[in-house]
Amino acid sequence: MEITAGGLLEIRITPADVGKRVSVRRVDPGRGGPPGFSDAVGVLTSWNEGVLVITQKNAKTVRIAESSLVAGKVVPAAPARRRRGPAASFEELARITARAWVPLESEPLGEWVLRASGGFTRRANSVLPIGDPGVPLDEALARVTSWYAERGLPAYVQAATGAVGTQEALCAELEARGWVNEVSAEVRVGALAPVGDLDAAAADDVRLTRVPDEEWLARYGRVRDPGLARRMLVEGPSVWFATLPGRAIGRMVTDGRWAGFGAVEVDPEHRRGGLATAVMAALARRALEEGASAAWLQVEADNPGARGLYDGMGFTTHHMYHHFRAAA
Repeated sequence: MEITAGGLLEIRITPADVGKRVSVRRVDPGRGGPPGFSDAVGVLTSWNEGVLVITQKNAKTVRIAESSLVAGKVVPAAPARRRRGPAASFEELARITARAWVPLESEPLGEWVLRASGGFTRRANSVLPIGDPGVPLDEALARVTSWYAERGLPAYVQAATGAVGTQEALCAELEARGWVNEVSAEVRVGALAPVGDLDAAAADDVRLTRVPDEEWLARYGRVRDPGLARRMLVEGPSVWFATLPGRAIGRMVTDGRWAGFGAVEVDPEHRRGGLATAVMAALARRALEEGASAAWLQVEADNPGARGLYDGMGFTTHHMYHHFRAAA
């Protein structure tokens, strides 16, 4: 917070700062005791009729009465720690990650893309809302819900927070209309070569194939329709499947300078034995052979085990994405 020479906190934001990342402090009424203070950091998504709305990195909104503010300032949109690892814009990563899950059917809505794949993974059954839908938001969302209803699917919008150019304003608008954030995940990035250099003895035993076999699909565990799953999983610029027989699997999509890792699953009886590291090291070595130099992956916010693993490999969070489901 800003502090003047006299020791007073200052409010250095105005409604003109809507769309910027801010840090504010407000007075909280005391609950049976003296009032205290609370802080909020996020994107100022609106300031109307004496109420500020701040959308945080987790996509939750905080409503703050203007009269309760005691301090506020604009803060950098990208903290210095995010500069570690490969440089990438939000839009570049959003399009790269989308190409790793090619939908069976897609349709443009202005610059948005409606994607459907029989319900297999939200990433291929949600709207990618980069840019302008070309119509007012309510009209766009009505078209979205109708399009998915025609296919017997729930309507999802995938929106991102936490980096320059992400979609905090859209998240706030969806929440205001009753859309529910069902799941949040981190998009992490890191250098590829260190992953390939990891000392994982079992990496040489990893089998790499272009299509998933029955063992791979069984370990993946998210398959209701094997035919649909196979059709979806093999789509992408350059897709590889890794298998440590009876123990672990993984999937990777190489796309230009990027290698995207996913579906890293280890048999419960063999966890904490370095097998996930072995799978990723083997896949990384193949991606390096294909000319990639940077890596990305997605990990759900409530998966501390996986997050710890990726911390150790040098992956850092670039931004978060959220799947908002239309209200019933």
